Amino acid sequence: MMTAMVNDNGIAEHNERPTLGPTPQSAGNNEVTHIPSSIRNICCIGAGYVGGPTSAVIASKCPDITVTVVDLNTARIVAWNSLDSLPIYEPSLPSLVLPARDGPDANLSFTTDLNAAIDAADCILIAVNTPTKPHGLGAGRALDLSSIESATRRIAAASRSHKIVVEKSTVPCHTAKVIRDILAANGKPGVSFDVLSNPEFLAEGTAIQDLLYPGRILIGSMQDEQGLQAAAALVEVYTHWVPRKRIITMNLWSSELAKIAANALLAQRISSINALSAICEATGAEIDEVAYAVGLDERIGPKMLKSSVGFGGSCYKKDISYLVYLSESLNLPEVAAYWKGVVDINEWQKDRFVRKVVQGLYGTVTHKQVAIFGFAYKKNTGDTRESSAITIVNALIREKAEVLIYDPRVKEEQIWLELENDKSVVEIASMKQCVRVCSDPYQACNGAHAVVIVTEWDEFKVVDDLQQHAQTKLGGLQYEPPKENGIVQSNGEVSNNSKLTSGDNSITNTPLNSYVDWRRIAALMAKPMSIFDGRNILDASKLEDLGFRVECVGNARSGGMR
Repeated sequence: MMTAMVNDNGIAEHNERPTLGPTPQSAGNNEVTHIPSSIRNICCIGAGYVGGPTSAVIASKCPDITVTVVDLNTARIVAWNSLDSLPIYEPSLPSLVLPARDGPDANLSFTTDLNAAIDAADCILIAVNTPTKPHGLGAGRALDLSSIESATRRIAAASRSHKIVVEKSTVPCHTAKVIRDILAANGKPGVSFDVLSNPEFLAEGTAIQDLLYPGRILIGSMQDEQGLQAAAALVEVYTHWVPRKRIITMNLWSSELAKIAANALLAQRISSINALSAICEATGAEIDEVAYAVGLDERIGPKMLKSSVGFGGSCYKKDISYLVYLSESLNLPEVAAYWKGVVDINEWQKDRFVRKVVQGLYGTVTHKQVAIFGFAYKKNTGDTRESSAITIVNALIREKAEVLIYDPRVKEEQIWLELENDKSVVEIASMKQCVRVCSDPYQACNGAHAVVIVTEWDEFKVVDDLQQHAQTKLGGLQYEPPKENGIVQSNGEVSNNSKLTSGDNSITNTPLNSYVDWRRIAALMAKPMSIFDGRNILDASKLEDLGFRVECVGNARSGGMR
């Protein structure tokens, strides 16, 4: 077992990397001698944001393993089997899926035949959705495990030989015990199961890079002989492309909690910097300068210190809400209140930003056109779950604004679905009278009084600013040298190419003709023109030269954001 001690700097140090069971002996710093593995066929249940990319990477890196992704949603499987319409947008995903699926040595397939895929597999990944419970005990905080339970029962019914069952979904503590109990009660006579926890740590928009160059792989298992052997078998799969020292084995419950703890701590940093942004606006300090200065402290570091309108996505709010629920269940009210504060600050930041928009438009947006740039919760993904745009758009609707939405990746039907699911606004028929989804940014800005930046898409940036940074001195951009298989970027992601980064905003290969023409937008908008930059991605001075009034988050231009 692993033991830890605290050094003089207050940092916990492990005197031994935690491992369970047989550990392959290193043949070099990043190489291993593979131990024998029984895993030659993997079934992934769930073809969503986790299951699809994870399976594509495993298939690409493990040509000796057959990978089958199964989902009961026929339309989703049809999309995964298409040539150009994969059901999720993720950079570099098609370049992995198509060769592994259609190449001469194809080992990746997508199907709705769940029973056949389970029966053929040695290892089954459960990558189904675990949303927050909408009703009943723990509603709004506890995680809904109905999909996990349903998948487990199907595994028990279809299995005719030993299976290693792996939790990939984010799950509450002791979910592995639930899975083990269901398998034991429903499995066929003589069929055994091992249950492992192997949480994903990928971020949408950089999922492929996160999977190819992970900072760590966690594998939790029971600490009996059979559990350790199962963990060793999964370790062998990952050693096809992951250095052994980055694969950490531990007990089941530590692995389950580690995923939720990681998301909670990341969200905590975002809420912390957003709370400081309010102080900056009140004192004249610049939040980007404060974040840069703080990030130079090695104990803190620069990652996740980008102030914004607030975090979104399917994980942060959901996982912290569960942590609050768990703390209350364990009779730890002070701990529950602490984590609840992280979510409360995030909601407050979004509300504060809406007030800023209304106040910046002379106290009313009634019958004024407001262009919303971005509906995805972050760039490089089409995922809209818990997006700040939902809160902002619905608040503007209540203020009787005319809202025009443009996002380069989110489909119109997805936008309407998110808005309709918000119970705080009028029915969808009435909503469509004051909301329009636009096909390009110029349509959204024609006659608009303001542009609101909600998603940090690169195409919204000022091109001249990008060219100046790329062609002249670094001027605040940070260059990080290669590290092992790639470089660690300022946002914690690993890339196999060196690049320049500035906070969370990187200079990308977006074609120059894809960027928004702000001069054209200035000619289209009603005067006076306002831009509310909820992501701090724009060069405000250049836009002010074009006649825009620009307000950002956490600096002197944000006097109205109180």
